[in-house]
Amino acid sequence: MAAFESRLAELGIALPEVAPPVAAYVPAVVTGNHVYTSGQLPFTAGALPATGKVGDGRGLVPADDAKGYARTCVLNALAAVRAELGSLDRVTRVVKLVGFVASDPAFTGQPGVINGASELLGEIFGDAGRHARSAVGVAVLPLDSPVELELIVEFA
Repeated sequence: MAAFESRLAELGIALPEVAPPVAAYVPAVVTGNHVYTSGQLPFTAGALPATGKVGDGRGLVPADDAKGYARTCVLNALAAVRAELGSLDRVTRVVKLVGFVASDPAFTGQPGVINGASELLGEIFGDAGRHARSAVGVAVLPLDSPVELELIVEFA
């Protein structure tokens, strides 16, 4: 059995409580041997750390900050996965990550922002964390969040 829970501890990461839904959905669904998370925002202690569009310039969320928020989103997604499975040690593979970045029209760095999540998945899961991915720029996200992501994992 994998030791992903131990790896979290080695990295000094404590997963947050599962973020409560902000509309009519559940945080994650298990079907077959996969867990599909709902879109996860970068909630920290029940609040968004920033709002607005990502880009360069006054009044925009800097890409480096948004990369950190993508990391927070994936931690929230992993909390939802753990709530369904009881332990991240049951994960056999991260299958897909879909990242959304609320983007200023001139911003084209969505892949770099979503790397915040992808890189952390690699740190935690090693080769099992290598995943297919989409990084999509959108006009606006729920609650004016700068970043949102969905995760699909396989488990045994």
